[in-house]
Parts: sequence; C-alpha cells; structure tokens
Amino acid sequence: MTRWANVIGTGGYLPESIRSNRDLSQMVDTTDEWIYERTGIKNRHIAADHETASSMAEIAARQAIEMANIDPQQIDLIIVATGTPDRVYPSTACLLQQRLGVRNCVGFDIQAACSGSVFGLSIADQYIRTGFAKTVLIVGTEICSRIIDWSDRSTCILFGDGAGAVLLSASEQPGILATHIHSDGGYEDLLYCPNPQAAAAAGQNEAGHIHMRGNEVFKVAVNTLGRIVDETLEANDLQQSDIDWLVPHQANTRIIAATAKKLGMDMEQVILTLENQGNTSSASVLLAFNEGIRDGRILRGHTVLMEAFGAGFTWGSALLKY
Repeated sequence: MTRWANVIGTGGYLPESIRSNRDLSQMVDTTDEWIYERTGIKNRHIAADHETASSMAEIAARQAIEMANIDPQQIDLIIVATGTPDRVYPSTACLLQQRLGVRNCVGFDIQAACSGSVFGLSIADQYIRTGFAKTVLIVGTEICSRIIDWSDRSTCILFGDGAGAVLLSASEQPGILATHIHSDGGYEDLLYCPNPQAAAAAGQNEAGHIHMRGNEVFKVAVNTLGRIVDETLEANDLQQSDIDWLVPHQANTRIIAATAKKLGMDMEQVILTLENQGNTSSASVLLAFNEGIRDGRILRGHTVLMEAFGAGFTWGSALLKY
C-alpha cells in the first residue's frame, strides 16, 4: 500500500508592526515607487522585540493544529526551517516542541534559506512514505529584520518577518505527489549571511547581515526556477494545464511572473503575498499556501505546485494534490 502525505492543516503568523516603503524612504535613499516597480513590495511585517522564531512558529503551528482538529500529541515529527533560530542550539524545533507540550516526538531544524519549507516538505514526505512518521508538522519561521543592515538599500527593502505551518498526515489518498530538491554551493558568495563569531575568529570584522548581489541572483533564479518547472512536469508526466495553482517563494514579482509564464498560467492562478509581506525567506511558501487555502481559492482536489529558490544556492519544488 502506498502511503501518501496529505495536508490536514495550515497556519500562518505575521507580526503586528508594519514597515512600509514610505517608512524606508525616511531611512535610506529610496521611494515607494522605486521599490514597488522593481520588487512588487509595498509593506513588510517586523517582529517585536519579545518575539522569536519559536514564538511565531507556535502561533502558526497552533492554527494548523486547530484546522486539522487533532490532539498535538499525535504529532510524531517536527521540522522547522529557519535561518534565524532563537539559539544555535537547542534547535528551534525542540523549542517549538516544548511550547506545544508535545513529548513523544522527534524535532530538528533544517537550513536551506528561502527554499527551507519546500525542503521540509520533501523530508516529511520521505518519512511518511517509509512509515517512520504518521503526523508531521513543518514550519518555516524567520525574523529577517534582525539580520538586515537597515542602511543597505539593496537588501533592507526586500525582507520581512513571519511564520507559516503545514500539518501532514499519512493517508491512502494521494497528497504530496512528488518533490524535487537541489543545491549548488558554487554560488555561495552571491547571497549569504556571515557568522560574526566565525569571522572574528578568522580576524575579520564582518557583521551578521545579509549580503546579496541582486542582479546576478535574479538571473540565476529565473533560469533555475524555469528548469525546476520543466523537471517537475516531465518527471510526473503532467502538462502545464494540469496545475491549478502556483504557490511560489515570494521574492520578486518579476521572478514569479517569469515562472508563471513558463507554466502558461495566468497570474490569477498564482498565490501572491509579496506586496504586503515582502520576502519572508523559508516562511513565504507556507504563508502563501495558508492564505490561498483560508481565503477559499485552493480547494480540495486542486493540484498545487510550490517552488522556491534561496541562498546556497538551493532550489526545489513540491507537487501536491490538496
């Protein structure tokens, strides 16, 4: 019997504080029009001082648990994707496990930058298919605002904070149909965030802020996401018309539009949250998926293609029947 990983619940959390393009124009040399034209972003949410990756993850996770209508003790695996953990260790997954009060469970973090949620779905799918786990919680949670240099116009306009969650359960009915994940460390210097302690030990004075060579990242991202679309369709013997919804990583509207064009999809079939959330890194795909489900666009029986691209470089897709 084939064991499928079915989506039974989703959740999302965005901090209350909002930083608009107009706010940023008071901090760096930019304008609302300039940012929106190049990125599609108008606002981003900023975590309060008391908030952490695990506290945001808890809110998103509890929403998913409530939608699924399950006892949290049924969760036997927690995977958290984050590049902004509360601590080096223990893992944010263990901190989330404690917050949820789940005891008989395994938890660990993964770090695949903006592709984190897609990587998490792929890992969870394997665990469910092999029978290791029956109910898996995947959360992408990021406080990007704390690793941003707010005087760097090229990066401070892009990122925001938030958490997205999805609960998967083993089922005899098709759910996640396939995942495809990749990485190439040859591009490590195009998008990275240093570890200040490691830099200091090496005699370097480098703050822990995001560094990005935007034009080069953009070109690689467009080409790479085009290839992952082709790979996903060919590997699963699907046509472009078989996809009901594209749920992309929310990095840049031009990148998203290029991927939609590759699929022959109208932008009405794309879940877009970028305008009012910015790039929430590993949280963005699950935040968009949650929004599409909760506002009634993504319905049971729909075929959904998720795709993401991030530092590493990492990239991947998850194809599922909701």
